Amino acid sequence: MSQNAERHTQATPTTPGALYAPIALLTQWVEKTLNLTMVLALGSMIVLVFTNVVLRYGFNSGISISVELSRFLFVWVTFLGAVTALLRHEHLSVTTLAERLPRPAQAVLGRLVTLVMLGCCLMLLKGSYEQTLLNWSNLSPISGIPVGVFYLAGLMAGVLMSVILAYRLLIPSAAQSTAPLREGEAT
Repeated sequence: MSQNAERHTQATPTTPGALYAPIALLTQWVEKTLNLTMVLALGSMIVLVFTNVVLRYGFNSGISISVELSRFLFVWVTFLGAVTALLRHEHLSVTTLAERLPRPAQAVLGRLVTLVMLGCCLMLLKGSYEQTLLNWSNLSPISGIPVGVFYLAGLMAGVLMSVILAYRLLIPSAAQSTAPLREGEAT
C-alpha cells in the first residue's frame, strides 16, 4: 500500500476511528471513480477529434456530432477535475501570509478559507441548478442532447465539493489527514 493510501486509512487521534475509516474508503472510491470517468471522457475526446480531423483533411468529410460531444465531455472533465483536485488538496493556494502566522491562527484562517470556499461552491450549486432546469428543454442543434447537461456538470461538482468542504469544516483534522504526502514527508 502506498504512503498516501496508508495516510487515508489511518485514524487520527481527534477523529472518531469508527467514522473515519468508512469515510476514507468512500473518498478513495469516489476519487477512483472520478479518475476513471475523466480518463474515459478524455479518451473519447481524443478518438472523436482525431477521427474527425483525419476525415476532414483526408476524405473531405467528418462526423458533425463529434464537435458537440467533445465540448460536452470537456466541460465535464473540467468540473470533475476540480472535484478531484479539491479531494487531493491540489487546488491553487497562496500560503505566503498563512505560513508566517502562529499555528492556532493558521487553524482559524484555514477554517475561514474553507468556509469561504464552501460559500462559493454553494453559489455554484445554486446557479448551476437554476441553469440546468432552465436549459434542460433546449436541445443542442446537432446531437439533440439537452443543453442543461453542460450545467449539470457544474451542479454535480458543486454538490461534491460542498460535501467535501462541509466535512472538512465539521472535522478539521480530516482535512489534514487526507492531504497528499509531499516529497520527504513521513506518515
